[in-house]
Amino acid sequence: MSLLDYCVTSNHVHLLVDASDRSQISGLMREVASESARAYNRRKGRLNAFWGDNYHATLVEDGSYLWRCLCYIEMNMVRSGVVAHPCEWPWTGYHEIMGLRRRYRLIDLDRLCWRLRTDRLDDLRKNLAASLEERIRRAEAKREPCWTESLAVGSQGFVERIKPLVLSRRDTEIVQSVDENYWTLQETAFPYGPKTH
Repeated sequence: MSLLDYCVTSNHVHLLVDASDRSQISGLMREVASESARAYNRRKGRLNAFWGDNYHATLVEDGSYLWRCLCYIEMNMVRSGVVAHPCEWPWTGYHEIMGLRRRYRLIDLDRLCWRLRTDRLDDLRKNLAASLEERIRRAEAKREPCWTESLAVGSQGFVERIKPLVLSRRDTEIVQSVDENYWTLQETAFPYGPKTH
């Protein structure tokens, strides 16, 4: 399993992980939740869980879809209004990707390049800097539910291949985005309250 990007905030964490098996991700999330709770509880002299909800995982296709997800994660603290640029937030993968952090590195840069279909880390860095600058300039930091609510994001073929493999408590549906060129696998929404005619 390889960590490709991350952003740690005060109330949640985004992890971009390349794993060959879903049990690797659930095991990782168990460890992250457990260690976070232990460390926080020691510091604050308290008990109980740290996060209230379980994690949400979204499968993302390689290439341009993975690129959009990476940029979305990097823009998290800009989106929340805490910083003006990802470089201002110390708990993000931006610093490792850009080569600014030399110690305590977590990201598998070779794997990230491979998944993004580039063999040059310098190109990745240049493109990331330009892409983030462009998003900031255009004020394109809005929340994109496809990354936080979908079960899978990618091309139509990718999402169709994933659908039979996903275990869900509810029915799932494949939805094409209206304004973008991607498809999502989502749990079918169901209305709350009584039916109205």
